[in-house]
Amino acid sequence: MRLLPRRGGAPGRTARRRRVVLVAAAAVVAIAAVAVDVFALSAAHDPARATGDAKPSGTGRPIPAATSVQPTEAASLGRSSGPAAASTIRQIILPDLLIVAPKGLTAGQIARLRALAGVRNMVTLAGARITAGGVPVTVIGVNPATFRSWVPLQTASDQPFWTDLARGEFVAQDTSAGSLGLIPGGSYRLAGGSAQVVRFGTSAPLGLTGVDLLVNQALSAKLGLVSQVAGLISAPGVSITALQASVRQILGAGGQAEVLRSPPPAASVPAGTRPTTYIELFQASAAEYCPGLSWTVLAAIGQIESADGQNMGPSSAGALGPMQFLPSTWQTWGIDGFGETGPPDIMNPYDAVPSAARLLCADGAAAGGTALDSAIFDYNHSDAYVREVLALAAEYAADYQ
Repeated sequence: MRLLPRRGGAPGRTARRRRVVLVAAAAVVAIAAVAVDVFALSAAHDPARATGDAKPSGTGRPIPAATSVQPTEAASLGRSSGPAAASTIRQIILPDLLIVAPKGLTAGQIARLRALAGVRNMVTLAGARITAGGVPVTVIGVNPATFRSWVPLQTASDQPFWTDLARGEFVAQDTSAGSLGLIPGGSYRLAGGSAQVVRFGTSAPLGLTGVDLLVNQALSAKLGLVSQVAGLISAPGVSITALQASVRQILGAGGQAEVLRSPPPAASVPAGTRPTTYIELFQASAAEYCPGLSWTVLAAIGQIESADGQNMGPSSAGALGPMQFLPSTWQTWGIDGFGETGPPDIMNPYDAVPSAARLLCADGAAAGGTALDSAIFDYNHSDAYVREVLALAAEYAADYQ
């Protein structure tokens, strides 16, 4: 099944017709772009729960390793020569729409989409159908630092996965890695607009149906993937019908905007159970560490991160991780949550979200009212931040009631 355009032949050659099928963290959706084949749209389950349900789009036979290439050549093509800093989880994002543009999103379209009322986050993806060791596979190209916030919770917390991707190795959907016979540390010939011999890192559930491999932006460019062919949008609090209509108007003929927003689980996570979605994580953390605190407050802090909502690394004050803890505060309040072991990890949502609930509760957040306001202010000393968190929490409550 061809899900993305194949990029073969000379670099820069454009496929006339193409299809992207992707799934983001709130529903399994197969998106039809312009393609020779016609694929049906479907919405089956919450991919934030996905743990490898997606079927690989390849042939299912093992990919032969690129044994004919010397290790030094393989390293120069697919891996940076120096150490690369792994991306960290900078935000926790609940996506609302998956968009596809048959000819790729233009800069003007991206600017208009980002400017829509209520849009807080947007990420774009490259993609194509290529071959790996001569076997057809579907690959997407992403910025690890931003894309990490949109994937299933289990994978977002898998630091080795993102370390491998950040330093130029390719990674895979866990089911695809098995069916294709990929061996961690092996070198494979990936052929799209050009051929590159690339080291395989590791695999994990991606929550992306029909996608086999994932590469970073630098390798995506070398392989000639179709730039900005799809994107994800988060706009909590906005009518999903109105948002979808506005996005489709911007995309024009042939563009797709499919709803990803879904309600939270009907029941809270049972005690001792590991949450599988971000909403479950917020719910369970509030219930266990601060009874009376709405999970929507934790979700709002996770989305906003900092007063301006645009933090792309340590804040100006040095705050870190998906819940933006100061390291000094983390030393006091950081805990292991939901079965995590070892020193509490400020970058791990399974540790960071429960720790945030614990800190807020100690400041009186469970009492609500002005006590909640004061607790949020203590979390980040800004009246504007308090207003933003409460407003976004109210929007989440309306979206997920």
